[in-house]
Amino acid sequence: MLDLHAVLDGQRLALTRLLTQIENQTEAGQHALAELFPHTGRAHLIGVTGAPGTGKSSLVNQLALGYRKTEAPKKVAILAVDPSSPFTGGAVLGDRIRMAALSGDAGVFIRSMATRGSLGGLAHATAGMVQAFDAAGYEIILIETVGAGQSEVDIARLAHTTLVVEAPGLGDDIQAIKAGILEIADILVVNKADRPGVETTERALRSMLQLAHPVAHVFRHHGQALDVQATAPESEALWLPPIQRTVAADGQGVPELLAYIAAHRVHLEASGDLARRERARLAAELDQRLQDALVEHWRAGAQAGELEQALDALLARQLSPQEAVQRLLNGRKG
Repeated sequence: MLDLHAVLDGQRLALTRLLTQIENQTEAGQHALAELFPHTGRAHLIGVTGAPGTGKSSLVNQLALGYRKTEAPKKVAILAVDPSSPFTGGAVLGDRIRMAALSGDAGVFIRSMATRGSLGGLAHATAGMVQAFDAAGYEIILIETVGAGQSEVDIARLAHTTLVVEAPGLGDDIQAIKAGILEIADILVVNKADRPGVETTERALRSMLQLAHPVAHVFRHHGQALDVQATAPESEALWLPPIQRTVAADGQGVPELLAYIAAHRVHLEASGDLARRERARLAAELDQRLQDALVEHWRAGAQAGELEQALDALLARQLSPQEAVQRLLNGRKG
Protein backbone atom coordinates (compact mmCIF):
# COMPACT_ATOMS: atom_id res chain seq x y z
CA MET A 1 0.00 0.00 0.00
CA LEU A 2 1.41 3.36 -1.07
CA ASP A 3 1.67 5.98 1.67
CA LEU A 4 0.75 9.21 -0.12
CA HIS A 5 1.06 11.32 3.02
CA ALA A 6 4.69 10.19 3.27
CA VAL A 7 5.21 11.13 -0.37
CA LEU A 8 3.83 14.61 0.26
CA ASP A 9 6.18 14.89 3.22
CA GLY A 10 9.08 14.12 0.90
CA GLN A 11 10.01 10.77 2.45
CA ARG A 12 12.40 9.09 0.04
CA LEU A 13 11.38 5.47 0.61
CA ALA A 14 7.71 6.21 -0.03
CA LEU A 15 8.62 8.22 -3.13
CA THR A 16 10.85 5.42 -4.44
CA ARG A 17 8.04 2.91 -4.10
CA LEU A 18 5.64 5.26 -5.88
CA LEU A 19 8.08 5.86 -8.75
CA THR A 20 8.43 2.11 -9.28
CA GLN A 21 4.66 1.73 -9.44
CA ILE A 22 4.42 4.60 -11.92
CA GLU A 23 7.19 3.25 -14.13
CA ASN A 24 5.50 -0.16 -14.19
CA GLN A 25 2.18 1.59 -14.94
CA THR A 26 0.32 -0.31 -12.24
CA GLU A 27 -3.22 0.49 -11.19
CA ALA A 28 -1.98 1.54 -7.75
CA GLY A 29 0.50 3.95 -9.31
CA GLN A 30 -2.13 5.53 -11.53
CA HIS A 31 -4.54 5.89 -8.59
CA ALA A 32 -1.79 7.55 -6.55
CA LEU A 33 -1.08 10.02 -9.35
CA ALA A 34 -4.74 10.99 -9.44
CA GLU A 35 -4.69 11.64 -5.68
CA LEU A 36 -1.44 13.62 -5.87
CA PHE A 37 -2.29 15.71 -8.94
CA PRO A 38 -3.83 18.64 -6.98
CA HIS A 39 -0.47 19.03 -5.21
CA THR A 40 1.50 19.49 -8.45
CA GLY A 41 2.30 22.47 -10.66
CA ARG A 42 4.93 24.18 -8.49
CA ALA A 43 8.21 22.76 -9.78
CA HIS A 44 10.37 24.21 -12.55
CA LEU A 45 10.85 21.50 -15.18
CA ILE A 46 14.17 21.77 -17.01
CA GLY A 47 14.85 19.52 -19.99
CA VAL A 48 18.41 18.76 -21.04
CA THR A 49 18.78 17.28 -24.49
CA GLY A 50 21.32 16.97 -27.27
CA ALA A 51 23.34 14.47 -29.22
CA PRO A 52 25.25 11.67 -27.47
CA GLY A 53 28.73 12.71 -26.39
CA THR A 54 27.91 16.32 -25.60
CA GLY A 55 28.27 15.78 -21.84
CA LYS A 56 24.63 16.09 -20.81
CA SER A 57 24.98 13.95 -17.68
CA SER A 58 28.01 15.86 -16.45
CA LEU A 59 26.21 19.14 -17.09
CA VAL A 60 23.12 17.96 -15.20
CA ASN A 61 25.40 17.02 -12.32
CA GLN A 62 26.86 20.55 -12.24
CA LEU A 63 23.44 22.18 -12.48
CA ALA A 64 22.20 20.16 -9.51
CA LEU A 65 25.30 21.09 -7.51
CA GLY A 66 24.72 24.73 -8.40
CA TYR A 67 21.14 24.67 -7.14
CA ARG A 68 22.26 22.99 -3.92
CA LYS A 69 25.05 25.51 -3.23
CA THR A 70 22.90 28.63 -3.35
CA GLU A 71 22.08 30.67 -0.24
CA ALA A 72 18.64 29.04 -0.26
CA PRO A 73 19.36 25.51 -1.52
CA LYS A 74 16.61 24.04 -3.68
CA LYS A 75 15.44 20.46 -3.63
CA VAL A 76 16.48 18.89 -6.92
CA ALA A 77 15.17 15.78 -8.64
CA ILE A 78 16.99 14.29 -11.62
CA LEU A 79 15.17 12.00 -14.03
CA ALA A 80 17.64 10.42 -16.45
CA VAL A 81 16.01 8.53 -19.31
CA ASP A 82 18.24 5.81 -20.77
CA PRO A 83 17.64 3.86 -23.99
CA SER A 84 16.41 0.28 -23.72
CA SER A 85 17.93 -2.51 -25.76
CA PRO A 86 15.61 -3.42 -28.66
CA PHE A 87 16.60 -7.06 -28.13
CA THR A 88 16.65 -7.64 -24.37
CA GLY A 89 14.62 -4.64 -23.17
CA GLY A 90 17.34 -3.86 -20.64
CA ALA A 91 19.09 -0.55 -20.06
CA VAL A 92 22.46 0.45 -18.65
CA LEU A 93 21.04 3.21 -16.40
CA GLY A 94 24.57 4.50 -15.96
CA ASP A 95 23.86 8.17 -15.30
CA ARG A 96 24.14 7.64 -11.55
CA ILE A 97 27.79 6.69 -12.04
CA ARG A 98 28.47 10.10 -13.63
CA MET A 99 26.59 11.86 -10.82
CA ALA A 100 28.56 10.37 -7.92
CA ALA A 101 29.26 13.85 -6.54
CA LEU A 102 25.58 14.15 -5.61
CA SER A 103 25.46 10.95 -3.60
CA GLY A 104 24.67 11.44 0.05
CA ASP A 105 22.84 14.75 -0.47
CA ALA A 106 19.36 14.36 1.01
CA GLY A 107 18.16 17.30 -1.10
CA VAL A 108 18.86 15.50 -4.37
CA PHE A 109 16.94 12.54 -5.75
CA ILE A 110 18.33 10.74 -8.81
CA ARG A 111 16.14 8.32 -10.73
CA SER A 112 17.15 6.52 -13.91
CA MET A 113 14.55 4.91 -16.11
CA ALA A 114 14.47 3.08 -19.43
CA THR A 115 12.56 4.21 -22.51
CA ARG A 116 11.08 0.72 -23.01
CA GLY A 117 10.62 1.41 -26.68
CA SER A 118 9.09 4.88 -26.38
CA LEU A 119 10.11 7.35 -29.06
CA GLY A 120 11.12 10.96 -28.69
CA GLY A 121 13.70 10.35 -25.99
CA LEU A 122 11.10 10.16 -23.23
CA ALA A 123 9.47 7.13 -21.69
CA HIS A 124 5.68 6.89 -21.37
CA ALA A 125 5.89 7.12 -17.60
CA THR A 126 8.12 10.22 -17.54
CA ALA A 127 5.25 12.67 -17.10
CA GLY A 128 3.86 10.68 -14.17
CA MET A 129 7.24 10.48 -12.45
CA VAL A 130 7.70 14.22 -12.88
CA GLN A 131 4.33 14.77 -11.19
CA ALA A 132 5.41 12.55 -8.30
CA PHE A 133 8.60 14.60 -7.79
CA ASP A 134 6.54 17.79 -7.98
CA ALA A 135 4.08 16.59 -5.35
CA ALA A 136 6.96 15.48 -3.10
CA GLY A 137 8.21 19.07 -2.95
CA TYR A 138 11.13 19.05 -5.38
CA GLU A 139 11.47 22.59 -6.70
CA ILE A 140 13.78 21.84 -9.61
CA ILE A 141 13.26 18.76 -11.81
CA LEU A 142 16.02 18.07 -14.32
CA ILE A 143 14.96 15.73 -17.14
CA GLU A 144 17.84 14.34 -19.17
CA THR A 145 16.85 12.60 -22.39
CA VAL A 146 18.57 9.71 -24.13
CA GLY A 147 20.22 11.88 -26.78
CA ALA A 148 18.55 10.23 -29.74
CA GLY A 149 18.96 13.34 -31.89
CA GLN A 150 16.13 14.10 -34.28
CA SER A 151 13.33 12.71 -32.10
CA GLU A 152 14.23 14.78 -29.03
CA VAL A 153 11.54 17.38 -29.69
CA ASP A 154 9.22 15.57 -27.27
CA ILE A 155 11.16 17.16 -24.40
CA ALA A 156 9.68 20.55 -25.35
CA ARG A 157 6.20 19.24 -24.56
CA LEU A 158 7.19 18.39 -21.01
CA ALA A 159 9.78 20.93 -19.86
CA HIS A 160 9.27 24.60 -19.03
CA THR A 161 12.87 25.39 -20.01
CA THR A 162 14.72 23.31 -22.58
CA LEU A 163 18.52 23.26 -22.80
CA VAL A 164 19.96 21.98 -26.07
CA VAL A 165 23.56 20.90 -25.53
CA GLU A 166 26.11 20.95 -28.34
CA ALA A 167 29.83 20.30 -28.24
CA PRO A 168 32.69 21.10 -30.63
CA GLY A 169 34.33 18.36 -32.61
CA LEU A 170 31.30 16.10 -33.03
CA GLY A 171 31.11 16.44 -36.80
CA ASP A 172 28.55 18.41 -38.77
CA ASP A 173 28.09 21.83 -37.17
CA ILE A 174 24.68 22.28 -38.80
CA GLN A 175 23.30 18.90 -37.73
CA ALA A 176 21.19 20.62 -35.10
CA ILE A 177 19.24 22.64 -37.64
CA LYS A 178 18.87 19.59 -39.88
CA ALA A 179 17.31 17.73 -37.02
CA GLY A 180 15.01 20.61 -36.13
CA ILE A 181 16.32 20.41 -32.58
CA LEU A 182 17.32 24.07 -32.56
CA GLU A 183 13.67 25.11 -32.63
CA ILE A 184 12.98 23.60 -29.21
CA ALA A 185 15.91 25.34 -27.49
CA ASP A 186 15.25 27.97 -24.85
CA ILE A 187 18.96 28.06 -24.06
CA LEU A 188 21.80 26.75 -26.24
CA VAL A 189 24.75 25.30 -24.37
CA VAL A 190 28.14 24.72 -25.97
CA ASN A 191 29.64 22.23 -23.56
CA LYS A 192 33.25 21.02 -23.54
CA ALA A 193 34.14 24.58 -24.46
CA ASP A 194 37.81 23.94 -23.68
CA ARG A 195 38.10 21.86 -26.85
CA PRO A 196 39.37 23.17 -30.19
CA GLY A 197 36.66 24.39 -32.52
CA VAL A 198 34.39 25.94 -29.90
CA GLU A 199 34.39 29.27 -31.76
CA THR A 200 33.28 27.52 -34.96
CA THR A 201 30.46 25.70 -33.18
CA GLU A 202 29.24 28.86 -31.45
CA ARG A 203 29.45 30.83 -34.68
CA ALA A 204 27.37 28.22 -36.50
CA LEU A 205 24.72 28.24 -33.78
CA ARG A 206 24.60 32.04 -33.76
CA SER A 207 24.19 32.10 -37.52
CA MET A 208 21.25 29.72 -37.24
CA LEU A 209 19.62 31.96 -34.65
CA GLN A 210 20.11 34.99 -36.89
CA LEU A 211 18.45 33.12 -39.74
CA ALA A 212 15.54 32.37 -37.47
CA HIS A 213 15.42 35.90 -36.11
CA PRO A 214 17.29 38.53 -38.18
CA VAL A 215 17.17 41.29 -35.53
CA ALA A 216 13.36 41.24 -35.63
CA HIS A 217 11.08 39.54 -38.11
CA VAL A 218 9.55 36.13 -37.64
CA PHE A 219 11.04 33.90 -34.98
CA ARG A 220 9.95 30.30 -34.65
CA HIS A 221 9.75 29.26 -31.01
CA HIS A 222 8.71 25.68 -30.24
CA GLY A 223 7.37 25.42 -33.78
CA GLN A 224 5.17 28.52 -33.45
CA ALA A 225 5.82 31.60 -35.55
CA LEU A 226 6.00 34.85 -33.57
CA ASP A 227 5.66 38.01 -35.67
CA VAL A 228 7.72 40.96 -34.47
CA GLN A 229 8.01 44.33 -36.18
CA ALA A 230 11.52 45.01 -37.46
CA THR A 231 11.47 48.52 -36.04
CA ALA A 232 10.07 47.57 -32.63
CA PRO A 233 12.36 47.22 -29.62
CA GLU A 234 12.84 43.85 -28.02
CA SER A 235 9.89 43.13 -25.75
CA GLU A 236 9.14 40.74 -22.96
CA ALA A 237 6.95 38.76 -25.37
CA LEU A 238 10.03 37.51 -27.23
CA TRP A 239 12.72 35.25 -25.85
CA LEU A 240 15.86 34.85 -27.92
CA PRO A 241 17.77 31.70 -26.93
CA PRO A 242 21.14 32.75 -25.49
CA ILE A 243 24.30 30.73 -26.14
CA GLN A 244 26.35 29.79 -23.10
CA ARG A 245 29.72 28.06 -23.09
CA THR A 246 30.36 25.54 -20.32
CA VAL A 247 32.97 23.03 -19.25
CA ALA A 248 30.96 20.61 -17.16
CA ALA A 249 34.06 18.75 -16.03
CA ASP A 250 35.04 21.64 -13.75
CA GLY A 251 31.89 23.79 -13.64
CA GLN A 252 33.04 26.63 -15.90
CA GLY A 253 30.11 28.66 -17.20
CA VAL A 254 27.56 26.87 -15.01
CA PRO A 255 26.75 29.91 -12.77
CA GLU A 256 26.02 31.94 -15.90
CA LEU A 257 23.85 29.10 -17.24
CA LEU A 258 21.89 29.01 -13.99
CA ALA A 259 21.33 32.76 -14.32
CA TYR A 260 19.94 32.26 -17.85
CA ILE A 261 17.59 29.54 -16.58
CA ALA A 262 16.35 31.86 -13.83
CA ALA A 263 15.87 34.67 -16.35
CA HIS A 264 13.87 32.37 -18.61
CA ARG A 265 11.61 31.42 -15.71
CA VAL A 266 10.98 35.11 -15.00
CA HIS A 267 10.23 35.66 -18.69
CA LEU A 268 7.75 32.76 -18.75
CA GLU A 269 5.87 34.14 -15.77
CA ALA A 270 5.91 37.77 -16.97
CA SER A 271 4.79 36.95 -20.53
CA GLY A 272 2.13 34.41 -19.58
CA ASP A 273 3.96 31.75 -21.57
CA LEU A 274 4.29 29.55 -18.48
CA ALA A 275 0.53 29.02 -18.35
CA ARG A 276 0.41 28.38 -22.10
CA ARG A 277 3.19 25.81 -21.91
CA GLU A 278 1.56 24.10 -18.96
CA ARG A 279 -1.69 23.87 -20.89
CA ALA A 280 0.12 22.47 -23.93
CA ARG A 281 1.99 19.98 -21.74
CA LEU A 282 -1.20 18.73 -20.12
CA ALA A 283 -2.94 18.59 -23.51
CA ALA A 284 -0.13 16.39 -24.88
CA GLU A 285 -0.33 14.08 -21.87
CA LEU A 286 -4.13 13.91 -22.11
CA ASP A 287 -3.89 13.10 -25.82
CA GLN A 288 -1.38 10.31 -25.20
CA ARG A 289 -3.38 8.80 -22.37
CA LEU A 290 -6.56 9.00 -24.43
CA GLN A 291 -4.87 7.15 -27.29
CA ASP A 292 -3.61 4.45 -24.93
CA ALA A 293 -7.03 4.07 -23.31
CA LEU A 294 -8.82 3.82 -26.65
CA VAL A 295 -6.43 1.15 -27.90
CA GLU A 296 -6.85 -0.86 -24.70
CA HIS A 297 -10.63 -0.44 -24.89
CA TRP A 298 -10.66 -1.71 -28.47
CA ARG A 299 -8.45 -4.69 -27.66
CA ALA A 300 -10.67 -5.60 -24.70
CA GLY A 301 -13.75 -5.71 -26.94
CA ALA A 302 -12.16 -7.25 -30.02
CA GLN A 303 -13.26 -10.70 -31.11
CA ALA A 304 -10.78 -13.54 -30.92
CA GLY A 305 -8.57 -13.62 -33.98
CA GLU A 306 -9.98 -10.38 -35.39
CA LEU A 307 -6.64 -8.60 -35.44
CA GLU A 308 -4.85 -11.65 -36.87
CA GLN A 309 -7.40 -11.84 -39.69
CA ALA A 310 -6.77 -8.21 -40.52
CA LEU A 311 -3.01 -8.82 -40.56
CA ASP A 312 -3.50 -11.82 -42.86
CA ALA A 313 -5.54 -9.64 -45.23
CA LEU A 314 -2.78 -7.02 -45.18
CA LEU A 315 -0.11 -9.61 -46.01
CA ALA A 316 -2.22 -10.89 -48.88
CA ARG A 317 -2.69 -7.31 -50.09
CA GLN A 318 -6.45 -7.79 -49.92
CA LEU A 319 -6.77 -4.71 -47.71
CA SER A 320 -4.76 -1.53 -47.30
CA PRO A 321 -3.81 -0.49 -43.75
CA GLN A 322 -6.40 2.28 -43.91
CA GLU A 323 -9.15 -0.14 -44.96
CA ALA A 324 -8.12 -2.62 -42.27
CA VAL A 325 -8.42 0.06 -39.58
CA GLN A 326 -11.86 1.05 -40.82
CA ARG A 327 -13.08 -2.54 -40.80
CA LEU A 328 -11.70 -3.18 -37.34
CA LEU A 329 -13.29 -0.02 -35.96
CA ASN A 330 -16.62 -0.81 -37.63
CA GLY A 331 -16.60 -4.38 -36.29
CA ARG A 332 -16.67 -6.00 -39.74
CA LYS A 333 -14.58 -9.04 -40.52
CA GLY A 334 -12.19 -8.90 -43.43
